[in-house]
Amino acid sequence: MRGPRSRPVIGLTGRRMAARVIGVPAGFDDAPLDIYMSEYATSVIDAGGIPLHLPLDMRPEDVLDLVDGVIFVGGADVDPRRYGGVPHPRSGGLEPLRDQFELDLAAQGLGAGVPMLGICRGAQLLNVALGGTLVADLPIGQGESHASYAYPRAHRSHGVSFTAGSMLESLYGPEALVNSFHHQAVDRPGRDVAVTGRASDGVVEAFEVADRPVVGIQWHPECFAADPIFNWLVDASVAHKLQESAA
Repeated sequence: MRGPRSRPVIGLTGRRMAARVIGVPAGFDDAPLDIYMSEYATSVIDAGGIPLHLPLDMRPEDVLDLVDGVIFVGGADVDPRRYGGVPHPRSGGLEPLRDQFELDLAAQGLGAGVPMLGICRGAQLLNVALGGTLVADLPIGQGESHASYAYPRAHRSHGVSFTAGSMLESLYGPEALVNSFHHQAVDRPGRDVAVTGRASDGVVEAFEVADRPVVGIQWHPECFAADPIFNWLVDASVAHKLQESAA
């Protein structure tokens, strides 16, 4: 177990929605709520880190003064205009405020060498931040039917094969079974993005960024007990914390 001084602080992004989504009394339905899925924080705690939820109003530079690592979590589509596209019929409700906050945070985090993990939307966000593009829509009923919500959250519906010698292969072995709830994926990889995990239909499921502690994955590891990706992030964040202390 790590002592209190060595435990890294991991920032967790979230989303902002109107309070009507939780059925508040009349008069409060338009009040803004910051919403965070608790399994991300629980996974960080179980891996030895300290989670910190990040409101969208924070300045990225203030975030990076507080945290040793960042998780960009799942959620709505990244605005296609951010990578040269336009909204797709299945884009759903876009969240410009969140996009701006997360893209700015990703850019500054990359510059500072902060360990970062992108999960589902978060992986797509990181690829866009690095100049990449996304597949607009993965149709249900084709390939591995990635966007289907037919299974329970923790059901491992399809396999992912990892590149030999990659960091992810060292965590999971040559193949892992994962859950799947995404209708988009990496199309053109961004700068220094190396695709290191694919589904059997060829869809990008994971990537690593060359010479940086940055990883994107399409599945939702917070739904599983003790997924090793959180241990990787906590360990990388400890190393970053120590490096910053010694500088």
